Amino acid sequence: MMYLVTGAAGFIGSAVVKRLLDRGEHVVGIDNLNDYYPVQLKRDRLAALTHPEFTFANVDIADAAALDASLARHPVTHIIHLAAQAGVRYSLTNPQAYVQSNLVGQVNMLEYARRLSGLQSMSYASSSSVYGGNVKQPFSEHDRVDSPVSLYAATKKADELIGNVYAHLYRLPLTGLRLFTVYGPWGRPDMALWLFTEAILRGQPILLFNNGDMQRDFTYIDDIVSGIVAVTDSPAMDNGRDPPHRVYNIGNSRPEQLLRVIDILEHAVGKKAIRRLEPMQPGDVPATYADISAIAAEHSYAPTTSIEVGIPKFVEWYARYHHSK
Repeated sequence: MMYLVTGAAGFIGSAVVKRLLDRGEHVVGIDNLNDYYPVQLKRDRLAALTHPEFTFANVDIADAAALDASLARHPVTHIIHLAAQAGVRYSLTNPQAYVQSNLVGQVNMLEYARRLSGLQSMSYASSSSVYGGNVKQPFSEHDRVDSPVSLYAATKKADELIGNVYAHLYRLPLTGLRLFTVYGPWGRPDMALWLFTEAILRGQPILLFNNGDMQRDFTYIDDIVSGIVAVTDSPAMDNGRDPPHRVYNIGNSRPEQLLRVIDILEHAVGKKAIRRLEPMQPGDVPATYADISAIAAEHSYAPTTSIEVGIPKFVEWYARYHHSK
């Protein structure tokens, strides 16, 4: 079997590649190494993945011709599609990046997938952002998600709809994953834990939006990877009637108060934060909370890492990574 992982130089993508290599799989990874955040971090992630069974190609999924050419000689059996333009706030200033990566890129990947003769499954990243301003908690896959509050969320909901069409028309075995606030070693510099850790160490204020009254379903990277690999290995079955397409929440199912997260982070760093309260930002939501009963029942998904364990692991990695630079 051969696994294709898109966004292989990204936070989640590189962790998925490592898990697959560790269990003896053949993996081909692609990434366009864009400069949304420092490219060196992406290169460092790739450097940590040096392995005889891993092949990497620098390619943009929005470029259909380049995508097909780079993958032509690889007999891919499983696709884990994680490449995307991430970030809610960045979508306010650079909407075109989201259209190209998240919409054009999704269609290009599905077109590639439907032409594969040996494809066994394809999973792809959606986002908890699709729930928008939903006040019912925990968020369930059965909730309506037709009122997004950011362009990023709208593109992710569109990805699910497009996926359903391809599953219906071409019987592609697809699984969409609504990811909830992933964190851990090798994380992204635009995400809260990185930003807060950096600010605390530099003696700079951390910005707490909605005056700090925020909750997030923080999910440790290892738990997320376990879920991604599980659904990829056991895709939706085609009953000949319904599209073979499933969408799951994948989170920790334990929303944490942001101020409590800061307390744990301060203890791990060994230094107090300068806290600056700010109003809610456009496109943001006050709380996320995943109902994971479906993926737990159907794929035995069970996150095990609490923030009391995961946050210190991130801080330890952060210190080690920056000390090596």
